[in-house]
Amino acid sequence: MVAPPQTHAVSGAPARADATVTDPALVRRAVKAAALGNAMEWFDFGVYSYIAVTLGKVFFPSGSPTAQLLSTFGAFAAAFLVRPLGGTVFGPLGDRVGRQKVLALTMIMMAAGTFAIGLIPSYATIGVGAPVLLLAARLVQGFSTGGEYAGASTFIAEYAPDKRRGFFGSWLEFGTLAGYIGGAGLVTLLTALLSSDDLMAWGWRIPFLIAGPMGIIGLYLRMRLEETPAFAAEVEKAEAARPRVPLREMISGQWKALLLCMGLVLVFNVTDYMLLSYMPSYLTSELKYDETHGLLVVLGVMALMMVVQPFAGALTDRIGRRPLIAAGCAGFLFLSVPAVLLIRQGGLLAVALGMGALGLLLVCFTASMPAALPALFPTRVRYGSLSIGFNVSVSLFGGTTPLVVTALIGATGNMMMPAYYMMAAAVIGGAAVWFMAESAGRPLPGSAPSVEPARN
Repeated sequence: MVAPPQTHAVSGAPARADATVTDPALVRRAVKAAALGNAMEWFDFGVYSYIAVTLGKVFFPSGSPTAQLLSTFGAFAAAFLVRPLGGTVFGPLGDRVGRQKVLALTMIMMAAGTFAIGLIPSYATIGVGAPVLLLAARLVQGFSTGGEYAGASTFIAEYAPDKRRGFFGSWLEFGTLAGYIGGAGLVTLLTALLSSDDLMAWGWRIPFLIAGPMGIIGLYLRMRLEETPAFAAEVEKAEAARPRVPLREMISGQWKALLLCMGLVLVFNVTDYMLLSYMPSYLTSELKYDETHGLLVVLGVMALMMVVQPFAGALTDRIGRRPLIAAGCAGFLFLSVPAVLLIRQGGLLAVALGMGALGLLLVCFTASMPAALPALFPTRVRYGSLSIGFNVSVSLFGGTTPLVVTALIGATGNMMMPAYYMMAAAVIGGAAVWFMAESAGRPLPGSAPSVEPARN
């Protein structure tokens, strides 16, 4: 609920002139609902990545394990090709009808696409129809996720008080890690308990079928939320229905911010997908590392990241987003080669140290980006412009990372390709953060200051 012009209040909280006074309970509910949706999205992506070898055998029979893995990651990458399309649909819609409504819709589509994968017959049962149906389900997922991250980060950013936006935003990626841990933990459990034949026959379906009830819970939480105060204030200023914002304005009118967004998202997602999606298969398929041990290492790294995540988010509220993002870029530039060399040693301690170092560097991005990216754009076009910039960059560089790196290793035989790829991304990310304005502690562009209620 928003008070009269010049004074904004949420859910009956006492108002201050020219400021939105946040309701702490409502902010926490908004963060939980947004984070759960992100957790469900990445539960699916995590499961798909960690069980990629089995999926390759089920849907892409071939005499070559590398060809099977390439086909599986090809279907994984295909979902990212439609993400910009989803972003251009859901983003502008979120700026027009509201963030909450669109996020509820994306939740339904994500759950349906993931659940459908668990029902698809194998290649041995229906032949070529199996990979076609898998691809169709992945495209539904990709289309829906085109509106998910930008909407969820915008939702949290517009609810959070200016001085704690980094802390609250960091819980969005906490949800990502929780989803990955849920996916990795379940795959690890299934791999340990089931024989290879049982896992291939029916066990792989279990993680995907779980998406159904998860989606219902997430939808319930999102439907209970109010619209963000920033969007409500925009509607109030229009004095009627939300005006339609031309797509051209979201792109050409924001081209500088879009370029910065794409550069930041590139380094964020290349390193994210490299560590959390590609590395389990890299350890198993390329380095012939024991599958269960490899999954357990990744699981431990993600647990470590979850512990550090909220503290790093709070740190960005104190020192700013730019210093932490810059530190992450520098770390990946200079430490990627040593970390991958450690991983290639094959010993459990060496692999854990190498993966742990990359995980802590990745926290520099996961803790900063949910607050930094929405602050690049004004309220009127925030959801739409961020959806476009984010999804174009993810589609071209992030989601294709497993496929590209697998192909590069196959073409060159060079096992250090993951390190070189992360270093190249770090250079681009470093250039973007150089031109990026600091946003910590400041109001979002186009919005009134957002403050916490005075303590009695």
